[in-house]
Amino acid sequence: MRVAAHSVAHSEKAQSDSKRNTQAANFNRLARLYRWMEYASFGPWLWWCRRAFLDELCECRRGVVLGDGDGRFTARLLAANPQIEIDAVDASEAMLRALVERAAKHTGRVRTVCADARAWRPDARPYDLIVTHFFLDCLTTEEVRALAVKLHAAADKEARWVVSEFAEPEGWFGRFVARPVVWMLYHAFGLLTGLQVRELPDYRAAFGAAGFGCVKKRAWLGGLLVSELWSGCSKDPSRGCDI
Repeated sequence: MRVAAHSVAHSEKAQSDSKRNTQAANFNRLARLYRWMEYASFGPWLWWCRRAFLDELCECRRGVVLGDGDGRFTARLLAANPQIEIDAVDASEAMLRALVERAAKHTGRVRTVCADARAWRPDARPYDLIVTHFFLDCLTTEEVRALAVKLHAAADKEARWVVSEFAEPEGWFGRFVARPVVWMLYHAFGLLTGLQVRELPDYRAAFGAAGFGCVKKRAWLGGLLVSELWSGCSKDPSRGCDI
């Protein structure tokens, strides 16, 4: 958010932004179509982003997955790691029902929580895994920062945070390809779900401020899509990811 010329104007704008972004987007109507909409627009690329670090999560025992959509990643993680227990948090009841259906025989290791992640409160048991795939782009930078602080307090010191997101890389590709694609996606989901956010959050700065550090990164489609692995015990949270 740009700094206003006067503190009063800044306060009024902050209050306006807060009210505008209070209502969670409604993804219920997309639950059955989500997978096919994804394949029609990006083919298998979003799924490849989600599973980029799946093999490195086999030792995790308690995870929280925020906004997994129809639950394809959660189902795959449960199958790949027979020891993990997962809290699945989503504001959409329909998406959570789809997630439970996909989890099938592993549903005994999933606890679904229908809640806005911004207001959700973790329980006392610490997480060693946090997952947000194409979810943070529904939040503002300030909302991501508040969520990261909350999750850092709810995670053990060696917890991992797996992130997949859209990005606008520097250079001509970012300006003429990635930025228009992101603009189109925001406006399409705004019409379909009521999503009010219209720009990607600076989640890396938010994570660093909360005490997480980036460990690994992979990028696809010229940097339009990224997958990152963050740690809660990084000695230097401000450092960039290694590709």
